Amino acid sequence: MKGRLLTIFAAAIVVAASAIPVVAHHSFAAEFDSAKTVDFTGVVTKVEWMNPHVYFYVDVKDPQTGKITNWGCEMGSPNGLTRQGWNRNTLKIGMMIRVEGSAAKDGSNVANARNVTVDGKKLGAASSETANP
Repeated sequence: MKGRLLTIFAAAIVVAASAIPVVAHHSFAAEFDSAKTVDFTGVVTKVEWMNPHVYFYVDVKDPQTGKITNWGCEMGSPNGLTRQGWNRNTLKIGMMIRVEGSAAKDGSNVANARNVTVDGKKLGAASSETANP
């Protein structure tokens, strides 16, 4: 009886552990709304160049109120971005950039970047939406 319970317990652990990678990654449609577009200009405050997605953060100043809002932006993988001409030094803290993309479904200040204009040059952001229309 103990052997059977141990086997069932071990099998349950294997099944649960194998589900973790599936939960770890999300789909574009689960998090972002392609019908809700964003287009803003702001100052880069942070860049996280790592797998599975590159993230950067931008302070955006409201022209009416002067209030500054920090936006988190998701792009594709470092490998995908490199193929589009990016490198880990393309975005630097303090740079003024323009971001075009899709807003988060939950209304938070998060976007899936489709294009980023850096130093007057518009770069594809290898986002999930761009890679898989």
